[in-house]
Amino acid sequence: MRSIMQARMRDLYLPKRWITLRVVVGIFLLACGITANARALLSATTAAQDAQMQTKIQSALKDKKYRNVTASVSKGVVTLSGKVDLYVYKLDAVKISRSVDGVHLVLDNLAVGGSSVSDQKLRQELLEKIQTNRAGFGQVFDAITVQVQDGVVTLGGHAVDPATIELTVSLVESMPGVRGIANKIQVDPLSAMDDQIRMAEFNAIYNYSPLSEYSMVPARPIRISVQNGNVTLYGVVGTQMDKDLVGLRASQVSGILRVTNDLMVASTPSKKQ
Repeated sequence: MRSIMQARMRDLYLPKRWITLRVVVGIFLLACGITANARALLSATTAAQDAQMQTKIQSALKDKKYRNVTASVSKGVVTLSGKVDLYVYKLDAVKISRSVDGVHLVLDNLAVGGSSVSDQKLRQELLEKIQTNRAGFGQVFDAITVQVQDGVVTLGGHAVDPATIELTVSLVESMPGVRGIANKIQVDPLSAMDDQIRMAEFNAIYNYSPLSEYSMVPARPIRISVQNGNVTLYGVVGTQMDKDLVGLRASQVSGILRVTNDLMVASTPSKKQ
């Protein structure tokens, strides 16, 4: 009797189990179909969005300075290719592309062409531009160096405030022949004591009559860099006597820890300009 009941129960159970399995398989296959359709729809939507972004970017880059720039978009990633005449145009093209809604990343493959300038000539032109751009005390207390290798400009040295660095970088970006920039300029630490030393050094050097000729030069050839009471003199003077005299005057200022006289005499190539 028990075996008969067990057989009947097994007969009742097996169909239910297979029905359940069929339902599960059916749901799975239906889900796969929905997922595939969703993926296809998403892919079509993404492609449409990419095309829309590409149109917007190309429209934003319609200025003639971007005439040789092309933009392609894939899944929100923009690739810029081609050539521009100035390094600043390269930066602007990247900035414009990033500003378009939906853009996740901009790959910059732009080359900088334009005028061909030797590294030596480019360095000299940059030094002159940087030195004559700022007037007054700010120029005196900034000691910025310039090195050029294959059109890539490395800026170093010290500046009194971040605004000076921003201005310097901006000047370099728009200079023909520049193909890249490495900004390593350090900002002098905030210090009331250093500010007092700067002004005292300025008066000791520039208001001293035997050195008065240097106060008439717009680029301020003698620059006074101060960090935590340590004074370094940069620039170019006419004679060895002037160099020694400037160093002596700088050493007489109270509150300083040390004076390093890195002034160059005009007939000697300058390391720091």
